[in-house]
Amino acid sequence: MRHAIMGIVIGVVVGIVIGATMLAPRLHERLDRSDEEASERLPAPELPRLVSPIREPAVQWRMASAFPGSLPQLGRQARRIEDIVWRVSAGDMEIRFLEPDTLVPVAEMFDAAAAGAVEAAFASPALWSGREPAYDIFASVPFGPSATEYLAWIYSGGGMELFQTLNEQQNVHGLICGIVVPEGSGWFREAIRSVDDLAGLRMSFVGIGARVMEKLGVETRPLTGGDIFVALENGIIDGVEYSTPAIDLKLGLQEVVKNYYLPGWHQPTTLISLMVNLNAWESLSSTAQTRLEVTCGDNVRLGLAEGEANQFKALQRMNASGVEIIVWPREILVALEAAWTEIVAEQATANENFREVWNSLSEFRRDYAIWKELGHL
Repeated sequence: MRHAIMGIVIGVVVGIVIGATMLAPRLHERLDRSDEEASERLPAPELPRLVSPIREPAVQWRMASAFPGSLPQLGRQARRIEDIVWRVSAGDMEIRFLEPDTLVPVAEMFDAAAAGAVEAAFASPALWSGREPAYDIFASVPFGPSATEYLAWIYSGGGMELFQTLNEQQNVHGLICGIVVPEGSGWFREAIRSVDDLAGLRMSFVGIGARVMEKLGVETRPLTGGDIFVALENGIIDGVEYSTPAIDLKLGLQEVVKNYYLPGWHQPTTLISLMVNLNAWESLSSTAQTRLEVTCGDNVRLGLAEGEANQFKALQRMNASGVEIIVWPREILVALEAAWTEIVAEQATANENFREVWNSLSEFRRDYAIWKELGHL
């Protein structure tokens, strides 16, 4: 009987689907290609979700998101949780995506999930570093690991165990549920040619990277995506760091400032987490927990593949609009890394959890460096 019902559902889906029927020289090489969606590849059309004809979903959750659904990659990964969980559970599990600041403010998402006001929160762990500084290491590490090295530590090097220890102290269960490839490291109104040029700049910058910039005299302030454009346009800030080239392009930052710097020293890889209320997590069956884990793992796959595939077209579009794409001078990168080293030492001294997590990652990276040198081109 169940097979028959599933056959009918699949048939309905098929019927609906059928019926509804830097650097300028390299960037200029391929500008004449006809396929020019720079922000990201167009996603495959999504199948319509079907309301179960039998009963309501057994699990009905609300998920607050730090990212609007319209944002390339970040927003798409958030929206996919709602869609994929519904599909893999055959409509038995619903996790409703909530746009930023709709039910709870972004700044209060973690507290809401921990208290059970919402069942889950989707964001970078860096947003929670005010509660627990060690969360910064599970978000991104300046001058840190590539995606493959980072994920190796998380899943096979002890990182996940440390992550869950921190989470249980906060009454949440955490899943690595998305990933962002190397980011751009900033848009600036004026070109930055030396470390001295950074002193006194006003810049929108968040996370541990902001603390590095402050060491070099930058005045940082956290601004949301919606406020950044206006602040730049009105001269309230002199520069901004936000995300990858494709996501920055979507925000339209190239319309206001024209100096774009790479590489993203502050976030060579960024992990995104799904923080689930601990009681809600423990109330799930093992099958439902596995569905959510598999959905998050698939999000990591998509984020990595799609992110790496889409950045070159974004850089092409930036270049065509008059943006100068600049590689940081070596002198400035050295100064930034030195400032980061100071911050790590300060944090490790001040916070035991940070020290334990940092030591774990550092030890793993020392061993990994041998394999990286011998086994990677």
